[in-house]
Amino acid sequence: MIDVATPLLAIDVGRGTQDILVYDPDRPVENSMKLVLPSPTVVVAERIRRARRRMRPIFLEGSLMGGGANVAAVREHLAAGLPVYATEEAAGTIHDDLERVRAMGVRVVSRAPEDAEQIRTTDYMQAELRTALSLFEVDYPRHLAVAVQDHGFSPHRSNRIRRFELLHERLDAGDWQLYSLIADPPLPDMTRMQAIRRQAPGALVIDTGPAALIGALCDPWVAHRSETGIILVNAGNGHTLCFTLKGEEICGIFEHHTAALDPERLQHFIWRLADGALTGREIFEDGGHGAAVRKPLVTDAIAVTGPNRRRLLPEAYQAAPFGDMMLSGCFGLLQAWKRFREP
Repeated sequence: MIDVATPLLAIDVGRGTQDILVYDPDRPVENSMKLVLPSPTVVVAERIRRARRRMRPIFLEGSLMGGGANVAAVREHLAAGLPVYATEEAAGTIHDDLERVRAMGVRVVSRAPEDAEQIRTTDYMQAELRTALSLFEVDYPRHLAVAVQDHGFSPHRSNRIRRFELLHERLDAGDWQLYSLIADPPLPDMTRMQAIRRQAPGALVIDTGPAALIGALCDPWVAHRSETGIILVNAGNGHTLCFTLKGEEICGIFEHHTAALDPERLQHFIWRLADGALTGREIFEDGGHGAAVRKPLVTDAIAVTGPNRRRLLPEAYQAAPFGDMMLSGCFGLLQAWKRFREP
């Protein structure tokens, strides 16, 4: 059950999709307005490629946002011999170290050259979403909650290491409680989250991985088994995050890249985590982010959510809170809003 009193727009921004819930406390959650749309990085990448097909220079302006498809499109544009211009903030999307961005061939400038096609960078596509909802006579909520994956500002060392350091620090500071992974407002180093807060100063902005797993706990099967201990996995398009959880205590955690995993490899890491034997070095050297263990957790209950759940863990319980697995992160955002904004 979700007992949130505030109408809320919840947006879970992933690598492939942005999953959107228009929450109205006066209607059942299952009957809420929902959209699953291309992720902002996919939208920006397509706009860059469209400009490349027209052989046009581009100027990136707006906010720092998540990378991925958009950065790949920038590289393709440069490889085609076409100029790429960007403001300092937009250039931070490509890399935290602007000298590395310049070395790629991107020209960091303050204003658009006259011949360049302007492309806005943002994780929060407010104008587009307002238009889409207005076409169906849906009121745009005043309150906003957004989930993004933020690696933290790390211009000169691996952002995989920096991201997991920040997660570990939050766990230690919060006695390894589930909601300790959420900082409201976000930590200063979380520049992607901070960019959204500049666009929407009152927004709740949290990490996608914890949001999805908190949302999965809205599934009654998952909630019941978490009381005695459960292994909970979010198999996202970009990243896979795994907790061993008892009540609200996290016993262990690891994060890896989904594309690098298959069912056998993921299960190997899961059981080492449950045994308390998995190390951060083991995950990092395998190409992932890291791992941290507080204590072993003996359980045979495994639940998985996320769009890659059936590929990676077909035999596990397929968590679908309120009947909609793609909205797990949005339901987690609602739970976080209740915890932090409606105490």
